[in-house]
Amino acid sequence: MHNDLLVQARTILKRVFGYDDFRGGQAEAVRGVLEDRDVLVLMPTGGGKSLCYQVPALTRPGLTLVVSPLISLMSDQVEALRRRGVAAAAVHSGLSVAETERHLYRASSGELRLLYLAPERFDADSFRARLRRLPVRLLAVDEAHCISQWGHDFRPAYRRLGEVRRRLRCPVIALTATATPEVRSDITRSLGLRRPVIITRGFDRPNLSWHVVAAPPGDARLDLLRALLRTRDGGAAIVYAATRRSVDHVADYLNHTGIRAAGYHAGVRSDERTRIQDLFLSGAIRVIVATNAFGMGIDKPDVRLVAHVALAGNLEGYYQEAGRAGRDGAPAHCVLLHGRTDRATHAFLIGQTHPSRRAIEAVYGALVRATPTVGPVLVSPDMLARNTAGRCLPRQAEAALRVLEEAGLMRVLGSERLEPEVRFVVPPDRVLATLRGAGLDEDADALADLALHHALDCLRPRPIGPAGRVVLERLERMQREGWIELRARTGRLWIERTCSAPPGRLPLDWEGLRQRRAREEVRLARMEAYALTRGCRRVFVLRYFGESYDPADCSGCDNCLGPAGAVLANARPPRTGPIDRLRAWAHR
Repeated sequence: MHNDLLVQARTILKRVFGYDDFRGGQAEAVRGVLEDRDVLVLMPTGGGKSLCYQVPALTRPGLTLVVSPLISLMSDQVEALRRRGVAAAAVHSGLSVAETERHLYRASSGELRLLYLAPERFDADSFRARLRRLPVRLLAVDEAHCISQWGHDFRPAYRRLGEVRRRLRCPVIALTATATPEVRSDITRSLGLRRPVIITRGFDRPNLSWHVVAAPPGDARLDLLRALLRTRDGGAAIVYAATRRSVDHVADYLNHTGIRAAGYHAGVRSDERTRIQDLFLSGAIRVIVATNAFGMGIDKPDVRLVAHVALAGNLEGYYQEAGRAGRDGAPAHCVLLHGRTDRATHAFLIGQTHPSRRAIEAVYGALVRATPTVGPVLVSPDMLARNTAGRCLPRQAEAALRVLEEAGLMRVLGSERLEPEVRFVVPPDRVLATLRGAGLDEDADALADLALHHALDCLRPRPIGPAGRVVLERLERMQREGWIELRARTGRLWIERTCSAPPGRLPLDWEGLRQRRAREEVRLARMEAYALTRGCRRVFVLRYFGESYDPADCSGCDNCLGPAGAVLANARPPRTGPIDRLRAWAHR
């Protein structure tokens, strides 16, 4: 019976998706789903995880619910399926009520084969009531590492999916590109997986070479990055930096030194991030500088280089980001520029994002003083931090508010939006000269009116009136041309406190919060160990993810390839030449 279904699955794989056969553990995963087994799939980015649930969804009747963390990721998957003639839809916050109702009706009537949802959708009582009317045959949990506090993208709504699974009483397939043994155990326990089929495949990417280059501090490190970008073997490049400020600084440096680059981080307006991503995917922008906000759903095949300008915070995130290189199977480089002070930066960030009990209680106390009675109040993290008598910084106040919100002790009802900001993608003087050379003097004047000094990277238009609207229209046009980035800043938050306990008696799991911080510190130590190891980096990574590897086979890490020299250059000049030249340059 199940062999017949597997034959049918292969037929669907060929007819719908165009592949002759499964690869890298896909057949084992599909077989497990068709046998109504729980399945845990661990495959790297580009390993074909989505086929592990999409093919079974088309092999048998019924609906497959797919939990996905990003609207862009859902939309891309649904659009790709629809192009292949598959009845699929996504329900998310970007849809109107009418569109949502139409998709849910199609799902309940049996018209849809796959329905994509964000995990927060299950928190609504009205949706949980409708689950009983949906013909769910399989629950697929994509990016399943988000379920674990050991994971690098922990998301509380994922944690509640175990209850969803118990309501549905159907098999589950959980999929992730990065999961250590601790994360696997957490996924299994949280989702209640019963004797799951566990598939770990494909973490070794033979076309990728792994390098760590000792990097000097300051702009000397950026000189090294610029040399690396100039010597890459064609294709696109992604540069990862640890903070928003670092992203802006690196992008500005590259633009001012002749390499056009766009900056991408969570502080950039949502529609602007989408625009930058589209320009990068289309090839209009070849270099993007980003925090880890530039992540899931990025599928550009010709990325020849992924460079990290500093130590990443953990090996899971580093591997996933670096793995965006060489998706087309051609040779590509993953380069980490590492300096002695990098760990201190991440240790500071851990302290900021995982505030102490003292800091959380101080922020809550400031919130209580701002709201003598329970009810909405307009506050900002900066204001709350100032009212803690020096017990925390604004970033810690933001993190403390998230902790209080996760625990249900307060709610964020909305935010005030302040005036927009302008950031130059290329040097301002070049923009002005180009605009005037094209006869667009009014646009140039509008921009020059903002640019009091060419060194400024963030400019704020004057308050929006009739004249201001004209300026914004011109700026938006320049943004569409790729000259500038126009983004809005978020100001104060409307917060409603839902707890009346005094600061010293908050009902929080303090030990759990302490453990979360300790886990981040352990993962940072493992990342630093990768950077400092004198052994095979490929072996280090694969063992970390639980996949065996013969170190004698390594031909793609700097430690195994040895010092810069003729052997490297003669063996693989396209792959090792630029790295060879860079290492010599860095240590001259």
